[in-house]
Amino acid sequence: MVDTFANVSKEGAITIIHLNHPPANTLSSTSIENLRLILKELAVDEQTNAIIITGSGRFFAAGADIKEFVSAFGQQEKALKMAESGQALCDEIEAMKKPVIAAINGPALGGGLELALGCHFRIASSNAILGLPELKLGLLPTFGGTQRLSRITGQAKALQLILTSQQLSADEALQLGIIQLRTEPEELLPIAKAIANSFVEGKSMTSVSRTIECVIQGGKDHLHNGLELERRRFAELFLTEDAKEGVQAFIEKRQPDFKHS
Repeated sequence: MVDTFANVSKEGAITIIHLNHPPANTLSSTSIENLRLILKELAVDEQTNAIIITGSGRFFAAGADIKEFVSAFGQQEKALKMAESGQALCDEIEAMKKPVIAAINGPALGGGLELALGCHFRIASSNAILGLPELKLGLLPTFGGTQRLSRITGQAKALQLILTSQQLSADEALQLGIIQLRTEPEELLPIAKAIANSFVEGKSMTSVSRTIECVIQGGKDHLHNGLELERRRFAELFLTEDAKEGVQAFIEKRQPDFKHS
């Protein structure tokens, strides 16, 4: 699958999306809609169990296409649609029931960082730069940055980072928990692939998908409701063939043969 704004390739059960909008992989309205279509296809692709999003060239993604903002001045509804589209992309990534890993190979700024924040796991190369500089344009992060960043770092730190427009190195982002792993540039994709494999290899996607749902969706609700969701998804697995196979394989001391059903 090759797209004007993203190159898509497969390695086994892992699908890799290379953002490809030179020179800085900016997220134009067209590229956002194309990414949403790609992710919609991958969500139902039975041959894809995990997804890696990374950038082509020096950038992961430099943010929204600022040139498009010019046409929205004086048009609040048009600006609202821009925000809704970017938020929808990040929401849909977060709601994927397959692990989505952001392999941040270079600058991830503004909408680029917000895209990464929507992913389930973030790994960055040592030359990555992360930040939300929108206030320098007289704007604010609107692809989910004010909400997702504050849920990771806490409100006070998120406010500091956004209000100062501070750019973080990979090491600084790691210390704040914005990324989970920092690598050297040449190790970024190999390690991202290894992590993706560890998430799904030898596991049933029926339980993987429910686990992601419980953590992501349950984490947005009150603890009581999150626990209820966890109980229901756990009980549902007892109606699946994979749960029977997994338990039986454990008892028989053999590797399970999951059919993802």
